[in-house]
Amino acid sequence: MQKFSSIDEFLDFLPEQERQITEYLRDLIYGCIPDVSEKLSYNVPYFKKHQNICFIWPGSVLWGKKRSYEGVRLGFTQGYLLEDEINYLDKGDRKQVYWRDFRSLEEIDSEVLCAYIFEAVVLDKALASQKRKK
Repeated sequence: MQKFSSIDEFLDFLPEQERQITEYLRDLIYGCIPDVSEKLSYNVPYFKKHQNICFIWPGSVLWGKKRSYEGVRLGFTQGYLLEDEINYLDKGDRKQVYWRDFRSLEEIDSEVLCAYIFEAVVLDKALASQKRKK
C-alpha cells in the first residue's frame, strides 16, 4: 500500500491522466478558496478552512486494498447539507459524503463545480459559527 509524505510525492505517483485531472481540480479549488489549507489525509489531499470541506481521491490511490472506481473523485465532506437540485453529486449509499467522479478534463464543468465549492465554503463558515456559539 502507498504512503505519501508530501503532495508532490502523491502527484508523482499518479498516472498521467489522473494527475492532469487532479491538478486541474486542485487549481479550481485554490481559485475558489484562495486561503484554503491542503493536507494529506487518508493518503489524499483534503482542503480545509474551519473543518474539512472537500477532498480529491484519484482511483489509483486505493481505499483499503481495492480500487473502487476509475478516474478522480472530488468529494464534499458535508455533501448531504449542500443544495443539489440538479443531482450533480453522487450519493451512493453514503449518508454524509457526496462526490463527483471525473474520467477526463472535458467532463469537468468548472462553473457548476465552483458553485458547489462556494456553497461548501459558506456551509463551513456557518457550521464553525454554530460550533463557537455552543
